[in-house]
Amino acid sequence: MLRSMRMKNFKSWADTGDIRLAPITGFYGANSSGKTSLLQMLLLMKQTSTLNDPQTDLYLGNADSLVNLGTFHSIAHKHDVNVEVEFALTWDEEYLAYYYVLDGEEDKEVAQNIFAEGRLSFTCQFLETDGQIVADWFEYATGEDYARVERHDYDGDVSRSMTTRGKFSEFHFSIDHGRTPDYWQAAVEIDLTRPSSEYVHLRTFLRDQLAQTVYLGPLRATPQRVYVWGGDKPSDVGKTGERMISALLSEQAQGKSGLEQKVAEWLKKMGLIHSFSLRPLAPGRRDYEIVVKKTPDSAEVLITDIGFGVSQLLPVLVLCYYVPEGSTLILEQPEIHLHPSVQADLADVFIDVIKTRKLQIIFESHSEYLLHRLQRRIAEEVLDQDDTALYFCEVQGEESKLKPLELDEYGNIANWPKDFFGDTTGDLVAMTQAEMRRRMANP
Repeated sequence: MLRSMRMKNFKSWADTGDIRLAPITGFYGANSSGKTSLLQMLLLMKQTSTLNDPQTDLYLGNADSLVNLGTFHSIAHKHDVNVEVEFALTWDEEYLAYYYVLDGEEDKEVAQNIFAEGRLSFTCQFLETDGQIVADWFEYATGEDYARVERHDYDGDVSRSMTTRGKFSEFHFSIDHGRTPDYWQAAVEIDLTRPSSEYVHLRTFLRDQLAQTVYLGPLRATPQRVYVWGGDKPSDVGKTGERMISALLSEQAQGKSGLEQKVAEWLKKMGLIHSFSLRPLAPGRRDYEIVVKKTPDSAEVLITDIGFGVSQLLPVLVLCYYVPEGSTLILEQPEIHLHPSVQADLADVFIDVIKTRKLQIIFESHSEYLLHRLQRRIAEEVLDQDDTALYFCEVQGEESKLKPLELDEYGNIANWPKDFFGDTTGDLVAMTQAEMRRRMANP
């Protein structure tokens, strides 16, 4: 699980500082306050890691990518192409490490002792040179031990150097002078001599961590009257939920009914529908339809013939119960098109999956109802306050600033930002004053 992140000189952020990431992490704030940029950092790293192009250090994307951020000029703070853009991540080592000893037996306990508090960090700094974005340096570290690889350019003659300290003395990284390294595949292999003269080897890839991170955007695919399935088993539901049906049907094909049942259970609990079913149009066909019943006595109808909110919620529910345990989900406006009561129920979905499936939820939202339900669950001791990290983003001058919301054990926010969700109280006061003026003018 991701434990912290930080970025410098990225878009509206000069320096976010270290951002603690909890099992449930939420970013709030006005439009254009920098919330989405925080998520884009993670998505930018993920799409670069899956590009499989060792000549590209940072892939800003195209129309088909998770994010499409244009040029270095577009992402550099204040559009200053002379700055260095820096990203940093820290995660729990236990979620991605491979442990083994020479005789082939796993020894997780010994391997975990390698890292200070079981945490590993990755930091990388990017700059633009000759029209190309390059990794100027990157570093893996734990505690005071590290392995750092730096780029050197002497009049076009590019080379790399590496320095290590402590546990990283056996850090393996192929340095090919003049060639951009695939730092996403850099391996940490650490040998510890044990009393039995055996060695513990630990290998981890940044790419492995990012592979566990999946994304669902705010603009989701519209519902269809008929879905065609080609037999694929996707890793997630896609950035618009376009692979949601494939995910459901691949589970059906394996004789697993838990996913569909869980989705139907939540839709019923939220009061949206009574029943939900995904079935073929005819036996042996690969054409499917989603049919629902609004009430126990109502007729079955296609999902296209009910409220739009159900189709927008479905990808969220499917994703939460489809991805592998331990995954990190990045959700933009998960509450979009939903009734306030259903927005609140989303908080309960998040609480359920972090407990039962060990997922991590990182979301960006405008929903006060979702937030208030999280606060309530903390007060009810259903959710531990330490399992949440909530932030308010705002623009001060030319920079975005991040304010951690101070939650106590009863769910209260001690530093509630001014106009957090607009000026509701001000509107009510103004309405009352207007009513009084009109009544006095027309007794």
